[in-house]
Amino acid sequence: MDNHDIEPLIKKANQGDPEAQFQLAVRYKCGQGVDKDYAEAARWYRAAAEQGNAPAQHSLGEMYYYGLGVAQDDAEAVRWYRAAAEQGDADAQTNLGNMYFYGQGVAQDDAEAVRWYRAAAEQGDAPAQFNLGLMYDNGQGVAPDYAEAARWYRAAAEQGNDRAQTNLGFMYREGIGVAQDDAEAARWYRAAAEQGFEDAQFNLGVMYARGQGIIQDYVAAHMWLNIAATSGDSDAREARDRVSADMTPEAIAEAQRRARICIESGYQDCD
Repeated sequence: MDNHDIEPLIKKANQGDPEAQFQLAVRYKCGQGVDKDYAEAARWYRAAAEQGNAPAQHSLGEMYYYGLGVAQDDAEAVRWYRAAAEQGDADAQTNLGNMYFYGQGVAQDDAEAVRWYRAAAEQGDAPAQFNLGLMYDNGQGVAPDYAEAARWYRAAAEQGNDRAQTNLGFMYREGIGVAQDDAEAARWYRAAAEQGFEDAQFNLGVMYARGQGIIQDYVAAHMWLNIAATSGDSDAREARDRVSADMTPEAIAEAQRRARICIESGYQDCD
């Protein structure tokens, strides 16, 4: 929407159009065509939310959760998340699940968290799929079921969720909930590592160092462990130093060069 469209949008919002009210709130929240104003954003989200607009209800819940334009209030966040969740809004269902999981604005209840995570996961919401996998993995709110955990991790991993990719990699490496497969473990660790996820970078480096599921390559191992170490991971730093003991100075220099290129390319050039 161009800036010149703001006046017609304001007119429609003032006439009570809930979709216009929602879109105007988004404009105020982001500062698109108007000065950024969280209080005005919250006001228009509320106007639309009170008419039953689910995206506005979810967004108003977020405003209360983060204290943007309104006083921070977890209970109000829960109220508006629930209103949207009950209309099938997947983002709201995930956030409501989180509130139950952490006991924010509502009594802590793992079973309720699972219920809302499942509702969103079945709509294809990747964060909910990861969270549901975690609940099955840890036996929180449901009986432990590693196969179900792997199923939901995979659903999220295939959408690019880096934490799910890392956990799925671990399950393949250990043969938990899936048939043990080091090559699959390395594949999923790489997918997450190339998104910049530190835990996956560490695990991929270890697999290169050991030649697990992948051809042993100390330069690649050093590169990934070094990248993970730059985030402050002391285990990665120690593992990198152990690998260095078996490398020539030239190989270490090459690994350091490749690490720089990998980071500078945003993990797009890490071969």
